[in-house]
Amino acid sequence: MRGRQAAEPPVAGVLRYTVAVDAQSPLPQTFFVRSALDVARDLIGCTLLFRGAGGRIVETEAYRQDDPCCHGYRGKTARNAVLFGPPGHLYVYFTYGMHFCANVACEPEGAGAGVLLRAIVPEHGVRQMIARRGVEEPRLLCSGPARLAQALGIGREQSGLPVWEPPLAILSRGGTGGSTAAVPRIVTTPRVGVRGGDQKPWRFVDADSRFLSRPPPRPANGGAAMARVGKNSQLRPKKGPP
Repeated sequence: MRGRQAAEPPVAGVLRYTVAVDAQSPLPQTFFVRSALDVARDLIGCTLLFRGAGGRIVETEAYRQDDPCCHGYRGKTARNAVLFGPPGHLYVYFTYGMHFCANVACEPEGAGAGVLLRAIVPEHGVRQMIARRGVEEPRLLCSGPARLAQALGIGREQSGLPVWEPPLAILSRGGTGGSTAAVPRIVTTPRVGVRGGDQKPWRFVDADSRFLSRPPPRPANGGAAMARVGKNSQLRPKKGPP
């Protein structure tokens, strides 16, 4: 499953929301109507909560229907129907016969796109997370999609729930109840464990976080000039000096 090809140099930049949000409330459904790439980027630094447990999102991955790695690539089925439904609903799938992973459906209804929630900083309900995970090391609680779902107690029963209503909430960065951490330094890398070693830079991480499932790869040749991840970014690194 995991490709061994050399990773593209990451792309770094400052987070810029591309849709207006109310800092006093959970992110509204309209936040998720946009491209999965925009949503994946803008979720970095937001706070994910489920029944009071959760923390700052530091790693996501985008998946779109025209992407062979997306569950919606071959069309709508009973299993992936939530991914094609209204945006902003939790899409939970079971993998390897033992783990659940949580995604948020994105783009207009029928698009079959979503964002995989890969890692958060454990900040709320930590004792509950430790009990569910059976480990106490903070960096092992939610660093990876399966760990995240287990730590928060998210399973198949939660698939289809709207993320803007209890028991779920995703709070904007700096909003009431959300994270007051510094503005995240966004880096994009190839996604983790996708088929065929796909190298699309659709994984978004807070490059300064120690709670990632794996650190971003080092730029080739000692470092290249990086392009910003902004509203109009094409997610391509600028070429460094020859």
